[in-house]
Amino acid sequence: MDLGLSERVYVITGGTRGLGFATAAQLLAEGARVVVTGRSQKSAEEAAARLGVEASGAEGRALGVEADNTDPETPARVIAAARERFGRFDGLLVSVGGPPAGIAADELTDEQWRSAFDSVFLGAVRLARAAAGELGEGGVIGFVLSGSVHEPIPGLTLSNGLRPGLAGFAKTLANELGPRGIRVLGLMPGRIGTERLQYLDSLSGDGDAARERNEAAIPLRRYGTPEEFGRTAAFVLSPAASYLSGIMLPVDGGALHGF
Repeated sequence: MDLGLSERVYVITGGTRGLGFATAAQLLAEGARVVVTGRSQKSAEEAAARLGVEASGAEGRALGVEADNTDPETPARVIAAARERFGRFDGLLVSVGGPPAGIAADELTDEQWRSAFDSVFLGAVRLARAAAGELGEGGVIGFVLSGSVHEPIPGLTLSNGLRPGLAGFAKTLANELGPRGIRVLGLMPGRIGTERLQYLDSLSGDGDAARERNEAAIPLRRYGTPEEFGRTAAFVLSPAASYLSGIMLPVDGGALHGF
């Protein structure tokens, strides 16, 4: 299938590793151009260089930009970078590193909540708001959320509190931008084998045992790979998914208990 991604330009926040990097790699493999952001210019440039090598023929089609999602100036700056380097801007995927884990709900401080709110929620809202003002018909805004949108995950209180609200914002934005031909949607990764998930498993004291227990609860009986997530994300961001909007799509091997 031709996903229609040739020459399209996407901004991927948190694109230096994990799910953001995997999505950027797949977009490049399908002919798109990407701007990936990271916490430092060095990490962003290194990721862009790796992407250019790993995706055949993608040299020069990935740009790394230092960006902090909590900075109010970030949205305009990264969109401008896409236009300046590649001449257009077609979509955004907001991927944010998970907030601190393993802290009991009654032990979280106001400052921890404020910090997580700024990075996970408000930063994503600002990015989406800026993208909405810049995109035309056929544009798309995606959010990397979590299974916690539907079901709280033990040990992830901050995520449990913030991701459902972000999903509600995304759904509202989809309703409002739909008449302009702009799609908005969320991806809800389950247990995908990233460094972040290895860390979460290690909090139990025995990461291997935790993984075995968790895999046993997944109908497909395994963790997903970042590449599997990246392929799904690239499809829903592409023109091939032009009638998908307002959805929160699980990418979890069937782990979600509800429909």
